[in-house]
Amino acid sequence: MRRVICSAFGDPLALEVIEEPTPEPPPGEVLVEVTAVGVSFVDGLVVRGSYQVRPPLPFTPGSCVVGRVAAAGEGVDHLGPGTAVAAVLTDFGGYASHVTAPAGAVVPVPDGVAAEVAAGAMESYLTMAFATTHRITVGRGDHVVVLGAGGGIGQAAIDVASGLGACVVAVASTEDKRAAAKAVGAEVALGYDDLKGEIRAATGGGADVVIDPVGGPASESALRALATGGRFCVFGFASGEIPRLPANIVLLRNRTVVGVDWGDWSREVGGPQGNAALLADVLERIGRGVYRPRQPSTAPMADAGRVLELVGERQAIGKYVLRP
Repeated sequence: MRRVICSAFGDPLALEVIEEPTPEPPPGEVLVEVTAVGVSFVDGLVVRGSYQVRPPLPFTPGSCVVGRVAAAGEGVDHLGPGTAVAAVLTDFGGYASHVTAPAGAVVPVPDGVAAEVAAGAMESYLTMAFATTHRITVGRGDHVVVLGAGGGIGQAAIDVASGLGACVVAVASTEDKRAAAKAVGAEVALGYDDLKGEIRAATGGGADVVIDPVGGPASESALRALATGGRFCVFGFASGEIPRLPANIVLLRNRTVVGVDWGDWSREVGGPQGNAALLADVLERIGRGVYRPRQPSTAPMADAGRVLELVGERQAIGKYVLRP
């Protein structure tokens, strides 16, 4: 098998590909021959040592894998060789040609859902599915503002919110990203200039929900543009700057700030079984066309470092997947 190795926290371009014997699946687990693995902004943070979870070195990045069962360990009877499956790995290790995973965390991929589409959608759509089932409500007619609308989380947020009947206002930094946001369902696409005023004008007075995976100065502007009872959802800080949100603006008009950390939930409260159920639902909705993730860009595993730099610098539109 082949896998990407991070030997020291720092520059993603220092990642290496090594070869080693393919493992046998232990009891209760399956060996998956990986077809596609999703690349995320978080992967780059982990490689740089900037994420709250720091795996012991050396390690292999990546969590969201799609492939086919190559072998099943003792006690696994429901996942035969050749079954198309997806899994979220709790201890990283996804940038590899083969991975082992507990059978309870592995979910069959519905017929008609391409491996690269499933791998590219998993993290972003799981995050949004977790948000809308465990953290916030999005109702028909709500005005939902999505910051960072050209990225993976942003694209999933637009798709999920518009599918729930919301009126989506996308915010992105370039014309290409704004066009991509409108292509997946945003009714309006804005830049970051005069954000509070632009959001209020586009929503007829204020947003009901703000999805913010960006952070930085845009966060406070979007918070100030919330309507009465509005929900401001903190997803992450792709800008690299953690905002200091003024509590008085939260107090005014009964606004709410909500943290959305799907990764923590999947490791702790939800656990592998809860996360597998959420993943099965996401993949089923993709298969039925309820969720409509865009075709991701693809790259060979040897280009993992270059792709992580591209995603980390917010130059990518949509998602990337690696093909081992």
